[in-house]
Amino acid sequence: MELYPYIKSLHLIFVVTWFAGLFYIPRLFIYHIEASQKPSPEKEILSDQLRLMTKRLWYIITWPSAVLCTVFAVWLLIIMPAWLQQPWMHVKLVFVVLLIGYHLKCHKIFRQLQKDEISYTPRFMRIWNEGATLILFAIVFLVVLKNAFNWIYGVIGIFVLAILLMLGIRLYKRIRDKNPNA
Repeated sequence: MELYPYIKSLHLIFVVTWFAGLFYIPRLFIYHIEASQKPSPEKEILSDQLRLMTKRLWYIITWPSAVLCTVFAVWLLIIMPAWLQQPWMHVKLVFVVLLIGYHLKCHKIFRQLQKDEISYTPRFMRIWNEGATLILFAIVFLVVLKNAFNWIYGVIGIFVLAILLMLGIRLYKRIRDKNPNA
């Protein structure tokens, strides 16, 4: 138990850095997709730079953070096995599985873009970018509120947040269409 605060602190640090990578990587995907639509030589210069930036972010920050976050989470569950008996933890673990799925899908997109295979639109990637945000909100509220969490309001809140994010994306698109430098 003496190690608990250190393990928890390290887990939280790597949660933050993992999410930092997951928040930024889709932005780089968007820039890469948009660069592919530019004329030469701008297209090649931007694509080369974005491939390098994405590769560094993915392999130096995001993947190591995901692995270390998971290692410290498992360690916490080993020293606090009672958590596995609590319903909020079961729901949290479902969201963690969704987060891992999101991460793996980002990896697939990353590999495609490293080969300049464009399968998605910038708009799709802007929407995709909000996936990690929704998962983060769900996990933080579950962990902080635990049993006091009202499931109905929580589910409604996540849907309201998703709707607000979508409206924000649409508003940004309108502003950007009117002023391409925005």
